[in-house]
Amino acid sequence: MTIKHHPSDDLLLRLTAGSLGAGPALVITTHLEGCEVCRRQVAAFESVGGAILEGMSPEPLKTDALARTLERLDLEPPAPTAGSPVFRQRRIDGLELPSSLHHCAIGSWRWLAPGFRWSKVAIPGHPDARVVLLKGAAGSMLPAHGHSGPEFLQVLSGAFSDERGRYGPGDLDEADTDIDHRPVVDPESECICLAALEGETRPHGGLARLLWPLIGF
Repeated sequence: MTIKHHPSDDLLLRLTAGSLGAGPALVITTHLEGCEVCRRQVAAFESVGGAILEGMSPEPLKTDALARTLERLDLEPPAPTAGSPVFRQRRIDGLELPSSLHHCAIGSWRWLAPGFRWSKVAIPGHPDARVVLLKGAAGSMLPAHGHSGPEFLQVLSGAFSDERGRYGPGDLDEADTDIDHRPVVDPESECICLAALEGETRPHGGLARLLWPLIGF
C-alpha cells in the first residue's frame, strides 16, 4: 500500500497536543495505524513536547493534592449507561476494520445518493461527534458539493478521484471550506471511507439540496 496523501503537520500537532475533536482525532488515528511516515512525525512532535516540559519550572502542588488523589482511587468505576454501545464490530462487508474503530458502535447502512450508503459511527463518551462510514459502489459519483467546515476522510478500501487527484487505501483527504468537488469511485471496486465532519455538506444541485436535509447526514 503506497500512501500519497497525509495529514498536514498542523493536524498532527493538534493530535499530539490533544486539541483535536473526537471525530477528527479518530480519523487521524486510523490513518496513523497504516502510515509509518506520520507515526514518525507524531513521535518527533511528542519528543519536542517532552523536552519543553522537562525544561519548565515545576509548579508546587496544593496541600490537599495527595488526599484528593487517594479519594478518587477509592471511587467505584462508573456503571455503563443504558445508551452505551454493547457490541464491538470488527468487520463490515468483508472489510477488517482498523483497531481504532473496534470500540465504536457502527450503525446499519442508509441511503445517501445513487450508489452511495452511509453508516453512523458512535464514539463512546462523545455523542455529538459527527463520524460516518461512507460506501460508494464501483463507478458511482457523488453530487458536486462543498463544505461549511472541515471534513476529514480516510480511505479504508477501494479508491476515488476528484478534481484534486486520486485517493486510494490509506490516503487521507482534508477538505476545507475552499474545496468544491465531485468524488467519483474507481470503476474496479467499491470504496469505503471513514469521515469526520465539523460543518455541513453543501450540495450544489437543486434536487440534491432538497433531499440532503432529509437524509440526516
